[in-house]
Amino acid sequence: MRNQKGPGERGRSRQTRRIALRAAGVLTVGALAGGLLSGCGSKNQVPSIGYAVDAVLASYNGGSTLGANSGAAGVFARVLTGFYYTGPDGQPIADTDYGTAKEVPGETQTIQYRLNPDGKYSDGVATSCDDLVLEWAARSGRFTKPAPGGPIPVFDAASTAGYSDIERVECQPGSKDATVVFRPNRRVLAWRTLFNAGDLMPAHIAAKAAGVPNVVAAVQAGDPNALDRLAQFWNTGWTLSAGKIDTDVLPASGPYRIESYSDSDGLVLVKNEKWWGNPARTPRVVVWPKNTDLKQKVSDKAVGVVDIGAGSVKDLTLDGFSVEQVPGRGAEGLTLSTAGVFASADARRAFALCVPRQALFDKFGHPGFDNKSGLGSGTLNSRTVQADSVYYPAITGPADKYRTGDPAAAQKALSSAGVQNPTIRIGYRAPDDRRAQTVAAIADSCRAAGVTVIDAGAPDFVATQLGEGKVDAVLGSTAAAPGPAGSLPGVEATAALRTGEGLNFGHFGNGRYDAIADQLAADDNSGTVLGLSTEAENLLWSEMPSIPLFNTPRTIAFGDGMEDGIVNPAKAGAGWNMDRWVLSR
Repeated sequence: MRNQKGPGERGRSRQTRRIALRAAGVLTVGALAGGLLSGCGSKNQVPSIGYAVDAVLASYNGGSTLGANSGAAGVFARVLTGFYYTGPDGQPIADTDYGTAKEVPGETQTIQYRLNPDGKYSDGVATSCDDLVLEWAARSGRFTKPAPGGPIPVFDAASTAGYSDIERVECQPGSKDATVVFRPNRRVLAWRTLFNAGDLMPAHIAAKAAGVPNVVAAVQAGDPNALDRLAQFWNTGWTLSAGKIDTDVLPASGPYRIESYSDSDGLVLVKNEKWWGNPARTPRVVVWPKNTDLKQKVSDKAVGVVDIGAGSVKDLTLDGFSVEQVPGRGAEGLTLSTAGVFASADARRAFALCVPRQALFDKFGHPGFDNKSGLGSGTLNSRTVQADSVYYPAITGPADKYRTGDPAAAQKALSSAGVQNPTIRIGYRAPDDRRAQTVAAIADSCRAAGVTVIDAGAPDFVATQLGEGKVDAVLGSTAAAPGPAGSLPGVEATAALRTGEGLNFGHFGNGRYDAIADQLAADDNSGTVLGLSTEAENLLWSEMPSIPLFNTPRTIAFGDGMEDGIVNPAKAGAGWNMDRWVLSR
């Protein structure tokens, strides 16, 4: 029997120690035209809620590099469901409406997945283990094609973490049962991050588009032609562009489905009548992405929920909202190229010496909060170990050298590296006032070292431009994300530094780091974790593939009159439980 609680109810009991319920919401323009739903007492429920985000809505496919970097997890968690979703602490929470996942005792790690018998997509096609097989094929990294530098994956996956350790997925086509068997002598601690909300895509859509009648058979046989066609669609077939979407290829497996997407009307989500769990409590949610004129939308009362980077929208007034400024689970920082001016680790370390990390934290890192420990309490001194981890205080020593910004030391180091008067182009998704000011502050500090820093922020900037040589650094959150980012397991942070991963936009590669990451993924012995994490930090501060600054601060605001608005400063954002939202006026 499926759990009859929605994610708001399921997650709330786990979050009461630090997350409070808040009221939120403002009438949308559409609600004014559509009338009000009857409510309790003198208030009425509004049928449409505007949700402003700093995600960029580039792909429906959250498992792809494009989807992960553009914030799919922050928009589609209740459109594409999975066995787990990301809760307010960044932790995976089981979604038993979708199905159940159970670890089977035995020498070889095995997970038994059972999809809900009633589960079906909004187009009427049943969910099945075919969806898991396609996800594994896409994320495993095992299916490759020749390239000048050696074989490369045919699927453009954001990360292969966990999936690459799976030996096979046992599945009868169309079945509601799947058995996932991992490689012998290999255990994955974070297996609950696999086959999750926002990642599991409809295999029947890819199969039809690719002309592959049986996805399971094609994957099990390793059919290169069929897999190449599937990969072509998986990589690009779910791309989103305002005014140019085909809803036939965007069926939903959650309480909401996509109705339309345009610049003028936003991304319109409506109740999915085929959803088998508790129905969405509000019939319509309109998502306004990063390129929206948010100040105008707030003025027009077209927004009821705001979830953006703190300080990213200059002079934004949120009167009539309950506003929370919170440290995010994401890590604000600079992802550096490993080519061009930053081809050598010496040059990357030299630049890091003039970046005033402490001053940047003091000015931009904790707006509206002053945490004494944990997230948001100081400069971020690790790329992979989170600031509220018990291991964090013991492994941050190597960061001290790069805390205050020392232009004289930077100039000397640049000279030793053979780099004279370099120009560094820092890209980010604009407009973003806080990041523009951050780049300006870095430019001011590094100017004394003979370094020219150029603000290369642009409305159409994407992190892949780093690997293309169009910029030298990306300013963003975990894995260079422009919007909500990060999770408690931290698989995205690890993937952003692992050789060959889609989220590794700087193309950093270090075999020893990869080996450490692999061992940490499978070993939870505290002594081993501390030793390996310490070694990893020393290696990363020496190689300097990125420069961590602080936990990305988030502004999450709920207008007056909403039930079940719950702050989530991780990658799933405030929309993690949007199907529980109720706005009354």
